[in-house]
Amino acid sequence: MDLSKLPIFGLMGRRMSWLVQRQTILAHNVSNTDTPGFKPRDLTKESFRQMVDGGKSPMVTMSQTRASHIQPIRQPDPFRQDKSKDTYETTLTGNAVVLEEQMFKVSETQGAYNLATNLYRKHVKMLKLAIGQER
Repeated sequence: MDLSKLPIFGLMGRRMSWLVQRQTILAHNVSNTDTPGFKPRDLTKESFRQMVDGGKSPMVTMSQTRASHIQPIRQPDPFRQDKSKDTYETTLTGNAVVLEEQMFKVSETQGAYNLATNLYRKHVKMLKLAIGQER
């Protein structure tokens, strides 16, 4: 049984993918702490409404049911990267990375990833219990 076809597991997988991409971007910000003119970036947070309305979710996709219908356009990038709008300080070289802020975001992302992992584990355990494999 492919668990990714179940809606709850698809959403959890999508959330975990978002968190991995955010962690990568935050690591890039930290690694450029001393780069002149570097502005930190982050991913935009995706709300449930955006996920459903934007057609980004694997559960809600646009399809052509008749030849006379308009062809679906390419799917937008799943996660959009934005420059940070709130910079607390900028060095004389133009670098706007605040290391403490980036570390806070990294720990926040790690906590959210741990939560998603635990939810995934609990749902798998619940399914095993339901089919009689967990005792």
